[in-house]
Order: sequence, then C-alpha cells, then structure tokens
Amino acid sequence: MINQDTIDTLRKVEVGARRLFIDGVHADAQSGTSLPVISPIDGRSFATIADGGAADVDRAVASARKIFERGSWSRSAPAFRKTVLTKFAELVEKHADELTVLGVRDNGTEIALAYKAEPLSAAGTIRYYAEAIDKVYGEIAPTADNVLGLIHREPLGVVGVIVPWNFPLMIGAWKIAPALAAGNVIVVKPPEIASLTLLRLAELGAEAGLPDGVFNVVTGRGSVAGEALGLHMDVDAIAFTGSGPVGRLLLEYSARSNLKRVFLELGGKSPNIVFADAVDLKQAAVVSANGIFRNSGQVCVAGSRLLVQASIYDRFMDELVKATTKLKVGDPLDLASDIGAVSSAEQLDKNLGFVTRAAEEGARLVTGGERILIETGGSYMAPAIFENVTGEMQLAREEVFGPVLGVMRFETEEEAVRLANSTVYGLASAVWTANLSTAHRMVRAINAGVVHVNTYGGADITVPLGGVKQSGFGRDKSLHAIDKYTDLKTAWIALG
Repeated sequence: MINQDTIDTLRKVEVGARRLFIDGVHADAQSGTSLPVISPIDGRSFATIADGGAADVDRAVASARKIFERGSWSRSAPAFRKTVLTKFAELVEKHADELTVLGVRDNGTEIALAYKAEPLSAAGTIRYYAEAIDKVYGEIAPTADNVLGLIHREPLGVVGVIVPWNFPLMIGAWKIAPALAAGNVIVVKPPEIASLTLLRLAELGAEAGLPDGVFNVVTGRGSVAGEALGLHMDVDAIAFTGSGPVGRLLLEYSARSNLKRVFLELGGKSPNIVFADAVDLKQAAVVSANGIFRNSGQVCVAGSRLLVQASIYDRFMDELVKATTKLKVGDPLDLASDIGAVSSAEQLDKNLGFVTRAAEEGARLVTGGERILIETGGSYMAPAIFENVTGEMQLAREEVFGPVLGVMRFETEEEAVRLANSTVYGLASAVWTANLSTAHRMVRAINAGVVHVNTYGGADITVPLGGVKQSGFGRDKSLHAIDKYTDLKTAWIALG
C-alpha cells in the first residue's frame, strides 16, 4: 500500500506539458494548441495536454494501420504477445505509486481507492489477458468426412478506445488489454479532464516492448478528437465507456462512416434492494453507503437508487445516515479521506443542480447535499441522501454521477421488482436477503447486467461487466471480452 510520505513527495512533482503519443514518440498537436489540466483538489492548473484534432487522429490511425498490416504484432505468436504484455503489467505495478498520485491530482479520486482501482487493477487486467491469449483456441466444425471446416479467430484491426474520467486506467485496461492481446492495434482518446495516466500507460507499454504504432494516444476534446476517431474510415471498432448522449453519437458516426463496430458501456441508475430479512442491516447500510458515495458517486455501477422494505425502513435509514455521516470528505491525497473531490467544477455544479431539483419536486433531504471545503478552491460535496423519492422524479430516472442517493420504500417483492426495472437503464443492481429462493428469483427478475447479492461491488476481472437497455451492449472483463476484438473466419476445405 502506498504511504503518506510517498504521496506528499509525488504530489510536488512538476508535470508540465504533455504531448500526444503517436508511433512510439511524443508529438505536438498539429494545431499547436493545448488544454490546461485543472486539479479538482484545489482548482489550480498543474499541467497541460495537447489539444489534438482530426489531423492528429489521422496520424495516429495511419501509424496503427501501418504496423497492423506489417504483422509484427497482429500476426505474432500469442506467446510473444503474452511475454510483452506480462512485462507491461509488471511495469504498471512498478510505477503504481507514481500513476496513482498523478491520477488523483487529475480527477480527485480518494487515494486509498485509486491505488487499488487504478494501477493495481490495470496491471491485473493486463496480466489476465496476457495469460489468457495463448489459451484461446479456434474450432474444428463437425463436418462430413470429405470436408474440413476450420474456424479461426483473427484480430479486427485498428480499435479506437474512448475512456471516461472516473477510472481511466481501470476502465481503459478493460478495453486496451484484450484488444492488444488479440493482436489489434489501438488509438486511445482519453477524457479531457483525466488524460495524464493514460499517456503514461502508453509510455510504459512502449518500454515493455510494444512495437511503435501499436498503442497511440491522442488527447483533446471529445467534440473534436473523439468525433474524428468515431468518423474515421480506417478505424474498425470503437470501445467506449461514458454517457448515453455520446454513445448515441458514436453509433451515428459509425453509420455515417464505415459501419465500424461500436461497443458501449453507458450510464446506470442501479437499484440496491434491502429486504426485511437481510442478515445484518448495519453491514448492509455501510456497504450501501460506500456503494453510492465512493469516488464521490462517480462510479458507473453506483447504487444510486436505494429500495428498502417498509417494515425495516426507519431502522435501516438510521444505520445508513450514521454510516454516511462518518465518511470523511477531504483532500484525496490524504489517506485519512474516505471521499475525495468531485472531478471538476462543472460536474459539481451539475450535482448541486440535481439536489435543488429533487427538493423542488418534493423529495426530503435527509443529510448533505451542499458544497463544502470551499476555502480549498477545490470541488467537494457532502454526500446527499433524499427520501420520499417517487418514480416520476428526476432523481429516480436520470443518472447523477455524483454523491446523491434517492431512497424509496416498497412493501412486496413484486413491487421491488417493478421499481427496480422502472428506468431506461440496466447496468447493475443488488439484493440483500437471507432467503436463497428470494435471491435467485430477484437475480432472474431484475433487468440488469450485474446483480449483486448481499454485497455491492467487488466483482473482479473473471466475470463480465456490461448492461442492457440504455446502459449499452457488449461486455468488458472476463474471457468474453476477447470476443469483441476478434473476427471469426471460416475455412471450408474439400478433402476429396
């Protein structure tokens, strides 16, 4: 685990101007312009990133295409890719302290969470797919004796990876690692407000032995560089995690260009359902508080809708408020902080707007909901809990992506299912019950990609993550992720 002395030393490191990473070298944006990197910790600029545009995306894609066609990565033996990616994972672990502090300065995640969820998780993901790729077999079809049917897996080609700002390393690795392991080449568009760790990741990949052009990074605005990547005629697939509106744009860009494949992991409004027979209400309350308020609620699978059975409602709310008010919001580079900063001033304003609207619509604010630590210049918010929330309210329907929880009562299992499935989203969910039959019925009844039982979060790389309905399609994590980055090719061979 990282220690406070190391954190305090690394937070003083000058970052300076960070350039694009194309064809194995750093490069300025063709426009010559840059964007400031504003830390949500104190509201100050501590670095700049290149403001990449369409011309820079063209350069990166051309570099990627050239190395893909050359075959030094795409047609290399899986054992070779395994060796390089294993070294890549080792380098990420070696630089975990540096990557953690750099990322926290960029996006404000509390460091105790960031250390595990960002570099250590990314290293584990890269290692997982490195170990897996030489164990993925083709198939022999059950044909007649005079025919041999072979089914080969082949890499897609150039994969565009567009990553969100909440966990750029972790979520980036979910896409980067299986794509590279399968033999693809990538062009990464990091989020404008959290680009620094992905630029560093590309450098470490080159140090590990990735051929020049295999891992390219173009920083810049989504409306410019992201659009150029989505519209590019020589990009074979886009893997995206982010908002629904941007996901829709990427589908449109695919239709307007070359019908590239688009894999989307979008928003969530995940229900967290507590039945009266939950084994330990206090523990359920503590886990539920962390399930929505960790990383200031900026988690795609956050349990932002809490459904509590009426007979235990008051008792559970008491425990929930106790657990929430014990959470310390503060400097994310202080190991004593349970919750860090909201990622940006813009996101903080959006969160506070949800609080205002919820109160106007009749929900009752139980605790929190205000901006705090204003004197720091940073973006901090007290975790908010609203009760008396109804299904028609904005807070019950729209993803906040901030530390705001809406609580609803239910009487019966059927009502809980109806409430759980009453949004356009279907990413994650949870059920707390001691009854095995209830748990199994709820797993089948809830329309979501993930159903936690008697926990919230914690699922590792071995199981898939993705949503249904307007939470997107395609799965990250597990061996199933490799399917997104490979094509099936049939060889039909007459033996006569």
